[in-house]
Amino acid sequence: MRLRLSGSRVWNVLRLASTALIGFSLLSPAIAETGSAAQTPVLPPVTAWDGASRELVTSGEDPWITPAEASGLRATPRYDETVAWLRKLVAVAPELHMESLGTSDEGRDIWMVIASREGHRSSRQLASNGKPTVLAQAGIHSGEIDGKDAGLMLLRDMTVSGRRSSLLDGVNLLFIPILSVDGHERFSAFSRVNQRGPVEMGWRTNRRNLNLNRDYAKLDTPELRAVVRAIHDWQPDLYLDFHVTDDVDYQYDITFGNNGQEAWSPNIARWLDEVLKPAALTDLEAAGHLGGPLILSNNQRDLTAGFPDFTAGPRFSNGYGDARHLPTVLVENHSLKPFDRRVLGTYVFLESVLRTVGRAGADLERAINKDLESRPSIVALGWTVERGKPANVPFKGIRSELVHSHVTGSLVVRWTGEAIDQTVPFVRMNQPIAEVSRPTAYYIPRAWQEIAKRLAMHGIKVDELKEDRSVEVERYRLPDAALASSRNPFEGHARVDPGKLLIETSRSKFPAGSFRVTTDQPLGMLAMLLLEPESPDSYFQWGFMLEVLNRTEYVEAYIMEPMAQRMLDEDPSLAEAFRTKLLEDPVFAGSPRQRLQWFYAQTPFYDREYRLYPIAREVSGR
Repeated sequence: MRLRLSGSRVWNVLRLASTALIGFSLLSPAIAETGSAAQTPVLPPVTAWDGASRELVTSGEDPWITPAEASGLRATPRYDETVAWLRKLVAVAPELHMESLGTSDEGRDIWMVIASREGHRSSRQLASNGKPTVLAQAGIHSGEIDGKDAGLMLLRDMTVSGRRSSLLDGVNLLFIPILSVDGHERFSAFSRVNQRGPVEMGWRTNRRNLNLNRDYAKLDTPELRAVVRAIHDWQPDLYLDFHVTDDVDYQYDITFGNNGQEAWSPNIARWLDEVLKPAALTDLEAAGHLGGPLILSNNQRDLTAGFPDFTAGPRFSNGYGDARHLPTVLVENHSLKPFDRRVLGTYVFLESVLRTVGRAGADLERAINKDLESRPSIVALGWTVERGKPANVPFKGIRSELVHSHVTGSLVVRWTGEAIDQTVPFVRMNQPIAEVSRPTAYYIPRAWQEIAKRLAMHGIKVDELKEDRSVEVERYRLPDAALASSRNPFEGHARVDPGKLLIETSRSKFPAGSFRVTTDQPLGMLAMLLLEPESPDSYFQWGFMLEVLNRTEYVEAYIMEPMAQRMLDEDPSLAEAFRTKLLEDPVFAGSPRQRLQWFYAQTPFYDREYRLYPIAREVSGR
């Protein structure tokens, strides 16, 4: 469809295009002198596309044309322009309300639009209408902004244009157009070198260089604290997180997926796999798009090596949703497809999901409740790839060839643009990396109240003890724990490898002001994944408890050596244990320091809390 633009809209398009050119002046002189080659990504060939979803674009005369449509779906609006357009729409559409979820580090509001037939303005009102609610979020990586522009189009069509108004008869929509609002305003033509449009876009991380889609467990950022608070307050029935992927070339333009039925919410996963997925694939195909599974290639040079079915942990949106029993779908549009095609495919996908949830919401609610009520006795803390030979699956790929590069001195891949149907291995991530028994509860000392506060941010029930309590508990000893081998921090943290854990049992006293976290609650599984040190997204592995690894008391050799002589003379069993240690451990035998430390550990002067995990497990029956 050809757009007819008014004079002011033409000016906006020209302004956006000229801004992309002006952006070259922001380059350093060294880069600018290299010429256009350093400024122009060399992307694989792209095939022409003219899907039926092009009819979704409104005419140039429509007063409610979105900024992206006004550019011919080449550009995306800035933050202020996006908010201004939404304010105008909300002012005339009684079905809509805007609410700030909080502010970013730079002080920008993180806006959410509430869409309901009744025009509800609060979470309590929305819950009263008896309809399921979908939370759709765009711009967690603000260079991957397709969801924002598709959402603006759909909000218009559900309200003032009336073309999709029936959607609100069966479902409510919560829409966050831009989550990483500060990253969005790091706006440039040089954001994502591997992506076809828009002409300018935001940056992957926020202004503190943190990746928001690694922050769901730890909640360091105001953006993620805002969205998790919204999840807790508004209680959506389905969560959509819109991204744009990269990696390899293939025919699919809209890929999406969720954690599988082997993970933490099997009933939800079954509904997503058997109800939502086939409906979305059918609707995408009818509109001229090709939907497919999430594709994470292990080998760009040879896709026949296969790809894994990623089972995400709770640092990611889809893993977090799975851990808290919130149906969550990660949408990854293909970065090598043009921006217009990706935006229109996102519109089709979002509309399809809203219709499906509106139609089958009762079945979805039953699946959610089953998982919320489940209390498995053994819980997996993470997942790795299955053992054995993977199954082969059909795959709509793009032909590639390997050519020798004088730049790299090796073979490099070139995608030819030719569509081919392949069969590739599909590797399931369904093997637990570690499993633990479910404790009755965890006890957190008052000195570690920061951990209790972070749990509460998730909506996990945390009880503060009003009086002293003596409990039989298990405690972990961490003799081998060490900082992870990487030289660089990860997402603002020094990661910790817990090593082998030893379990010690005791009756411990927890004074008033300590905290108890029962696992017999809807978010009990999420609490376990945050508190068990073997969990990759535990607060321990994220480095919130580095103090535990500090040795703060020592012993001098001139004191310990004569004490050791006397201890050997006084205790024959200790002397025998020492002789055995010398025979079995040559490193120990050859180290005077280790020998004296061994004796020091046998004395009451030794720090009994050194490398003792501070959070205790209450286990019923002890």
